Amino acid sequence: MTKGNFWPDDIQGAVSLTFDDGAITQLDNAVPCLDDHRLKGTFYVNPGRKQDWTDLVPRWQEVSRNGHEIGNHTTRHPCSCNFKFSREGYCLENLTLADIAETIDDATEALDALFPEQNGNRTFCYPCYQTYVGEGEGRETYVPLVAKRFKTARGWGERPNFPEVVDLSYAWSWAVEGNTAEELIAYIEGASKKGQWAIICMHGVGGQHLSIDNNAFQGLVKHLDENRHRIQTDTMINIAEYILSKRSGEQRN
Repeated sequence: MTKGNFWPDDIQGAVSLTFDDGAITQLDNAVPCLDDHRLKGTFYVNPGRKQDWTDLVPRWQEVSRNGHEIGNHTTRHPCSCNFKFSREGYCLENLTLADIAETIDDATEALDALFPEQNGNRTFCYPCYQTYVGEGEGRETYVPLVAKRFKTARGWGERPNFPEVVDLSYAWSWAVEGNTAEELIAYIEGASKKGQWAIICMHGVGGQHLSIDNNAFQGLVKHLDENRHRIQTDTMINIAEYILSKRSGEQRN
């Protein structure tokens, strides 16, 4: 398949702007910028994990009603015990598949109740991009568990995704921190030239953890708005559903 043929109309490539951990700077800075430019993002949250969650729920509900995706990032955000912040016992080397299923399903239950307009149709994001439980000979992947529950899940990877072949149970993303608008635009433009799906992973926007500068984010969003006729910017769930539909149609043909 030649580049550009996979996407509809004159679209050359696609991009999903994703945000982790429900940072308040996402609400304060990212969402208004996206709304001003009529673009949609995917926000991966951990229901109940932080003390300010309950206070922020009404704002996240408004985000969802405005067409952004609120994705599943588990309730407890389990990462490797090798992280200093993750040494209190609830970390991946100490967990089982049942433990992971519980924190994923608890998040799903909470998100279903809080964001009914999504009809349960959302994607997943691996905490810390990690996909295993246990250690040594007992270490095993939880990707199949995720694949049974979600149409796609976001991890981390060196390159953008070729939509024809990407394993949707672990789509690659570029985690950005301190990058310039020019760097972000160059990455997405390079992906678009190859007909790829670029996924950008962000945390803080204009402040907080692993932050990207406000000006860099605004410059990127402005570029995507101005080039929407050839680069499709959409949520993880919408891009994944298009890919699945396209693949299904090609199999029938």
